[in-house]
Amino acid sequence: VFNYGRHEVRSFLMSSAMFWLDRYHADGLRVDAVASMLYLDYSRGDAEWIPNEYGGRENLEAIGFLRRLNEEVYRAHPDVQMIAEESTAWPMVSRPTYVGGLGFGLKWDMGWMHDTLEYMRKDPVYRKHHHGGLTFRMLYAFTENFILPLSHDEVVHGKGSLLAKMPGDDWQKFANLRLLFSYMYGQPGKKLLFMGDEFAQWDEWKHEESISWHLAQYQRHAGVQRLVADLNRVYGREPALHEADTDPGGFQWIDCNDWEQGVLCFLRLAREERELILVACNFTPVPRYNYRVGVPCGGFWREIFNSDAHDYGGSGHGNFGGAEAVPVAAHGRQHSLILTLPPLGAVLLKNETPLG
Repeated sequence: VFNYGRHEVRSFLMSSAMFWLDRYHADGLRVDAVASMLYLDYSRGDAEWIPNEYGGRENLEAIGFLRRLNEEVYRAHPDVQMIAEESTAWPMVSRPTYVGGLGFGLKWDMGWMHDTLEYMRKDPVYRKHHHGGLTFRMLYAFTENFILPLSHDEVVHGKGSLLAKMPGDDWQKFANLRLLFSYMYGQPGKKLLFMGDEFAQWDEWKHEESISWHLAQYQRHAGVQRLVADLNRVYGREPALHEADTDPGGFQWIDCNDWEQGVLCFLRLAREERELILVACNFTPVPRYNYRVGVPCGGFWREIFNSDAHDYGGSGHGNFGGAEAVPVAAHGRQHSLILTLPPLGAVLLKNETPLG
């Protein structure tokens, strides 16, 4: 714990941050455990802390330091990201300092990470009882500029790798992991994936060992690697998936209530709202045939991604390139699609006829 009221301490910390950016050209910095800086009583008993000058528990010197740090970093390096791992409901962590925020570019969405991994660990037969673990995030998703982290913290200290957390036999474990990544890339928010996860490493991360690169020679691991590469390409190519990541106008629920069949459907929208991406996820190992999904416009919807493709190690369930929207109302919309939702899989479809 630092004394942020001392000039030499603030200078040391700020110089250390700048060193990583100036000399090592880091793309950004994550400030760990920000909550421990913001609150004077963090992990302390009643008699173990002294209130600030106004009688409160906020660490005013730390708040001032964080604001100054972010201002100086972004002034010198406007192309980097400052990310806060902040676990409380402190407001405006990722808002500019001139409106009263702390000035970070992004905030760690620890709630999404905990809720999603807790849901994915469960056997699919029980998931319908925990459907809210997937939907709760959208109540707060746009209160900050969130990053969705699957970081080193999730694969160390006996927690096991992401692949090892998944339930079922080996086929289901890989399918669940592909679904997890696809769902993450479909959600609003920036993405963070720790090394080794992109090819489904079996072992948890150990800092004294290399990651298990040799696994990429095997079909299922290579399939996950291809899936992550394709997700990155689709994410970068499609404005609807990234332009409005922190804007509520970039997201619409289609159906968040089909807990019985374990299905989530939502839309991602570009800023001009002409290009749409439909994301449909099936969190059960049962293929959903003839599944009707309401959409806002007619025309052909092209399947641009399918986590169950043979190339990724899946079973090959899909929609033969896409589906034509028919004028049958569903989910409060005037048109609908009849889709096949793959087992433990996600599909992304794009409207071929722009809105408007």
